Amino acid sequence: MCKTTIDYLVKSGWDIFNAPVEFIRFTGNNEADILLNDLQKFPHAFVLACIMDRQMKAERAWLIPYKFQVRLGGFDFERLTKLTISNIYEIMTTPEPLHRFKKIMSENFHQAIELISKRYQGNAANIWLNNPGSGLLVSRFLEFRGVGQKIASMAANILVRHFKIHLAEYVNIDVSVDVHVKRVMVRLGLIPENASVEQVVMAAKTISPEFPGIIDFPCWEIGRKYCRPENPKCTQCDIKSFCKYSN
Repeated sequence: MCKTTIDYLVKSGWDIFNAPVEFIRFTGNNEADILLNDLQKFPHAFVLACIMDRQMKAERAWLIPYKFQVRLGGFDFERLTKLTISNIYEIMTTPEPLHRFKKIMSENFHQAIELISKRYQGNAANIWLNNPGSGLLVSRFLEFRGVGQKIASMAANILVRHFKIHLAEYVNIDVSVDVHVKRVMVRLGLIPENASVEQVVMAAKTISPEFPGIIDFPCWEIGRKYCRPENPKCTQCDIKSFCKYSN
């Protein structure tokens, strides 16, 4: 592995981690993003958006809590607890579908509300309250129906990286293995082209054992902006001099 490449990714990740908290543009819709950024009043909006982020464009998935807010006339948690699965399915499908997996996501949405209500006293912020260990935080997200390694790692990374939620340590927050992260790591020569999810995770652990997920956002951002599957914008990329694909 190229030491210069590793240094760049790790430094970029820590620069973002140590930066002041800023308003996060999740969707490009200002009202939707205001809802998702409000961890004080609507922490469940963030959790539900993470759960919805599956096999569709991220910006559309993260709009779903706001779409519910519009159709319900509000998004306070007490209002959500009164919804049946049938209610949720109707909102998810009418007047237009909010997700490609309408039935599954309606069930996931409903289970998340029940879990937050029973396990976290109706306050999703209790998931990350009092500086839990990173393993505990990730495990808590994995309890939600439909959440696997990718979403649990993504949620934990966003909380500590952008919302500046403090944890006891960060050793169990891995990279969120999606197509962008994997493609960038392959092209940088950090993993083989046919690498499994486990190999990607282990490579990140080797690069930054104290916080493997620190390289997640730099890789993801490069993948989304420049390192495209076809016609990559190599000349605009900050790491072009490290990349075996561009040379």
